[in-house]
Amino acid sequence: MSKSKGDRYERRLVNLLDAAGFVVMRSPSSGSATEREQPDVYAARDGERYAFEVKYLGQGEDYTYLDGEEIEALEEFARVADAIPLVVGRWWRKPTFRLYFGRELPETDGGNYRLDRDVPPIEVLSDGGGGPDADDLRRREVIP
Repeated sequence: MSKSKGDRYERRLVNLLDAAGFVVMRSPSSGSATEREQPDVYAARDGERYAFEVKYLGQGEDYTYLDGEEIEALEEFARVADAIPLVVGRWWRKPTFRLYFGRELPETDGGNYRLDRDVPPIEVLSDGGGGPDADDLRRREVIP
């Protein structure tokens, strides 16, 4: 997958959250540009706070792995920011963002986590074309 496609979907998530009334910050190159623990996207609205690690899976990719340290960094940022840490999967040609709690993804023997198309998400947000959108995060009460 090209980095530009991952960036594009981070920006699309930012726009989706912004349209739902969240204040949103994106940390480009969060995994490589800094030693600080920060998510790809941070969003807040009326006492709700979310830290998102976004993964784009390209054509023919059904899964990817997240390093255990990546999940720990996301959770540490969320703890300090009093936010809910979520992993977001976006698959090629699918108009949805699938949300997961990182520690609920299948763990590998090496302490990493597998983001897999077959793992049911805790929430699905539509990126156009109908279906649940970012406004539904709180109302659905799927996310505590």
